[in-house]
Amino acid sequence: MRLRIFTEPQQGADYDTLLAVAKAAEDLSYDAFFRSDHYLKMGDTDGLPGPTDAWITLAGLARETSRIRLGTLMTAATFRHPGPLAISVAQVDRMSGGRVEFGFGAGWYEAEHAAYGIPFPASARERFDRYEEQLDVITGLWSTPVGETFRYEGRHYRLAEGPALPKPMQAPRPPVLIGGTGLKRTPRLAAAHADEYNVPFCSVEDTAAAFGRTRDAVAASGRSEPMVYSAAQVLCCGRNDAEVARRAEAIGREVDELKANGLAGTPDEIVEKIGRYAEIGAERIYLQVLDLSDLDHLELVASKVAPQVG
Repeated sequence: MRLRIFTEPQQGADYDTLLAVAKAAEDLSYDAFFRSDHYLKMGDTDGLPGPTDAWITLAGLARETSRIRLGTLMTAATFRHPGPLAISVAQVDRMSGGRVEFGFGAGWYEAEHAAYGIPFPASARERFDRYEEQLDVITGLWSTPVGETFRYEGRHYRLAEGPALPKPMQAPRPPVLIGGTGLKRTPRLAAAHADEYNVPFCSVEDTAAAFGRTRDAVAASGRSEPMVYSAAQVLCCGRNDAEVARRAEAIGREVDELKANGLAGTPDEIVEKIGRYAEIGAERIYLQVLDLSDLDHLELVASKVAPQVG
């Protein structure tokens, strides 16, 4: 089981804070540092100093880290045109020496689109139609051999004969992550395009069901490449009950609720629950860390949890 750190900067974090977390995660031998891709806070927080852009952040981290992998859960298809997005991700991959992973979703948070004047398709069907075409375009641009051109004729996106440059450092492309719990379309798109399928913030039982649907879609597609299965869970670890309660209070959550809906408790309790995700086929766990000032939290998990699950 690989442990990855997952942050939510829209809740209030500047670049220097994210850099400190990413460097700590690297020093503590976590597998990856991921961040969300949002432009507006959620819930009862001021979100200060304001949003940071996911790919600008990762470009900076690409030059200020050396080993840890870097990615998004999930870049929103509604935020960017697919051609420029393919260029940005490929450039950051090269800047990092080939450490980028591309988590990509359809987009869902309508309020942030209204807040920053970003068009938001009215129906979920149109969002997924656009998302599917973007997957075709981005992976098509990356896979076009150097010296050849890429052309695409879709309903929503049309690309003329273009050079399909730059290429990512990783060949044939950075790993693509698709996530969610959709019953039909998400598993089909994951089978067609993804290297990793992620289920966020679900129980073991619901995660197992989502994994099963995607495994069925992979089999039905005739795909031969392996799929990595992963889960994301909020983290609240403490050496004792008092420390768990303190960390829960710091992120505005209740201990009992976190134990039911996340990874909360002592290191041994968290190891036990991670083991349940491993039993259903999860190979990676994304630890959603909400208090980015608490670097001791990362050290505790790295020293007391990681050795038991790695």
